[in-house]
Amino acid sequence: MSRKVAIVALGCPKNDVDSEIMLGLLQDRGYETVTDAAAADVILVNTCAFIKGAQEEAISAILAVARQKTEGNLKCLVVTGCLAERYKDEIISQMPEVDAIIGTGSIGATADIVDGLMDGTEKEHVFCACPDSTAYLEQPRILSERRPFQYLKIAEGCSNRCTYCVIPSLRGEYRSRPMENIVAEAGKLIAAGAKEIILIAQDVTRYGMDLYGEKHLVPLIRALSPISGLHGIRLLYCYPELVDDALIMELRDNPKLMKYLDLPVQHISDPVLRRMGRRGDAALIRDLLARLRREVPGITLRTSFITGFPGETGEDFESLRVFVGESPFEHIGVFDYSREQGTPAAKMKDQVPVRIRKQRRDILMAEQRGNVARLSALRVGKTCDAVIEDVSDDGLFYLGRTAAEAPDIDPVIRVTSEEPLDMGAVVPVRFLCVDGYDMIGQVVK
Repeated sequence: MSRKVAIVALGCPKNDVDSEIMLGLLQDRGYETVTDAAAADVILVNTCAFIKGAQEEAISAILAVARQKTEGNLKCLVVTGCLAERYKDEIISQMPEVDAIIGTGSIGATADIVDGLMDGTEKEHVFCACPDSTAYLEQPRILSERRPFQYLKIAEGCSNRCTYCVIPSLRGEYRSRPMENIVAEAGKLIAAGAKEIILIAQDVTRYGMDLYGEKHLVPLIRALSPISGLHGIRLLYCYPELVDDALIMELRDNPKLMKYLDLPVQHISDPVLRRMGRRGDAALIRDLLARLRREVPGITLRTSFITGFPGETGEDFESLRVFVGESPFEHIGVFDYSREQGTPAAKMKDQVPVRIRKQRRDILMAEQRGNVARLSALRVGKTCDAVIEDVSDDGLFYLGRTAAEAPDIDPVIRVTSEEPLDMGAVVPVRFLCVDGYDMIGQVVK
């Protein structure tokens, strides 16, 4: 019997890691991974459900695969991930083409479930266990791409209670992976060609508090740093109130820890932050930013903001606009508030009209475009090491990143070189000019 499997991975890098683990489990069971979905006997759609747009994308993907089942040779359609966990009953009742739902707590059973579906012995449709461990993260992982960077999930779940977020109800409480297990996986990723390891979780700064009784991110970074072949470590999803002096000093002193920090602050108005359920306030955020700039020269900072949160007044938004105009961050992402069923924020009074939410988002992005132009101009003439990752579609440039750019979310460096460059090469690049959000540079001999 043909046993070919493909996966449609949606959402964030954390979901991408889950997808690779499911593929690893299936390959160990004898399934062949294929990139052409039309050739697959089994397709898994790994979904996101964080905001309405992600839910709509997931439903469209499921329907597209369902057509392959009714019109093609697809034998089995499985839906996994956060949408599967959140709307399991609705998916099964409204999409009869779906053979099974695998929730976020049942990823480790993926191979057993698919085997049962393929041989006809499995009659259940819904597999949603309560998430209570990180054991599935220790399973074999098939890298979807051989690239100079790889994401490494250090924890699962979330114990924060932001009033707009459904993740804790879908992923369970925060659960750290044992440090030795993380270090072992990092070694495998580097042996497979990764130069940069990107640590991810719903909250990277909380790492170890549940497992070791105290924050353990800095010891983890120090355990990873000596691995041979590692060019750098990057941190994403760091909560401001948990960034302490030890982490700041590590950013300053550890040459393997990239001087880059992703701090999702979400807003700068204290009334809005309180309604969001955030633990920090404006004073904490401003003080942290000042300390980071002072103690870690050259650090690059990224953040995300939400506009139009329930009760956000014109005065609240103006304080946020002014804050962005002060340019405390090199990179920002702005999301208009999404009213999610089952969250405390969805029940709050003074819901801001959708039109105003989006209008405020556009204003912030316009403000940031001016910041980017000014900050990018300051880089012209400077030289920095860049990792070469791809070639532009027109074939005129290599595409690279420096420590100041995270993959998938930040701009790229368009690089020219007199000599051919290997993918993954780390080369010195002089910035020549600005091209929108991107920079153009030339390899320095």
